[in-house]
Amino acid sequence: MWTLLAVGSAVLLGVYDAAKKQALKKNGVLVVLLAATALSTLFVSPFLRFGPVEDHLKLALKAVLVTSSWVSGMVGLKLLPLTTVSMVKGSRPMFVVLFSILLFGETLSWMQWAGVVIVLAALFLLGYTSRGDAPVELRKVGFLWLGVSVVTGVASALYDKHIMQGMEPLFVQSWTNLYITIILAVCLLIYRLPSPSRTELREAVPELRIQWDWWIVVVAVLITGADAMYFFALREPDALLSVISIIRRAAVIITFLCGIIFFKEKQILAKSLNLLLMAVGVALLLIGS
Repeated sequence: MWTLLAVGSAVLLGVYDAAKKQALKKNGVLVVLLAATALSTLFVSPFLRFGPVEDHLKLALKAVLVTSSWVSGMVGLKLLPLTTVSMVKGSRPMFVVLFSILLFGETLSWMQWAGVVIVLAALFLLGYTSRGDAPVELRKVGFLWLGVSVVTGVASALYDKHIMQGMEPLFVQSWTNLYITIILAVCLLIYRLPSPSRTELREAVPELRIQWDWWIVVVAVLITGADAMYFFALREPDALLSVISIIRRAAVIITFLCGIIFFKEKQILAKSLNLLLMAVGVALLLIGS
């Protein structure tokens, strides 16, 4: 059951990344994230309930990690092609698998190991074929932001395995969304205050524009569903974080198709062959589970 939940989460995540790219056409990074997260918080607000202070401190830390990953990832998404961004973010499983084995003592079958190796090989090749997607300077800035997103995203995934052992999925999702909304609101307020020290940040992050856009609602619905499936998958007794992370990264396939259809991106043939290789790896992971 947990593998099906992970697949469902991956599909929603793939469409979610494309919806974010579309939403960024009318509004800035912080505006899109704040509006979408606030709506997502509203959706799961019926599940808000008081809990131990210790649990809230854990969720506040998770919110900081998630916010860092989301903001840096969306800046990279604004600067680089959708297919390139999805492939760089797809490198997360390499680190998640490594630390899941070291920290949690997880073990994989030979078929699952084969799937992991194939997926990681495909991600490496995809990264290679996408190097010509943007000008050098723009690509450097974009990849720097994406690097921050990957590192903080991995930390968040590993932290999820720890905190989900004693908390209900919807409790985690509802309070984390609320804390992320608060953090983003504070960041937006600080961003709007004039300061020479934020000149470099302003050059990387587009000027704030606040316009109503139905794509923000779509983003909120997609991330709410994807997170709910992810948390419920982690709660399954036999769930493996390393496998769930690999499956969720397969969202790159959905994102890739959206990049072709809606954003008319280039180097499709080479990237398509690499994605086919990734699909084989994911299939092995599912069969082995």
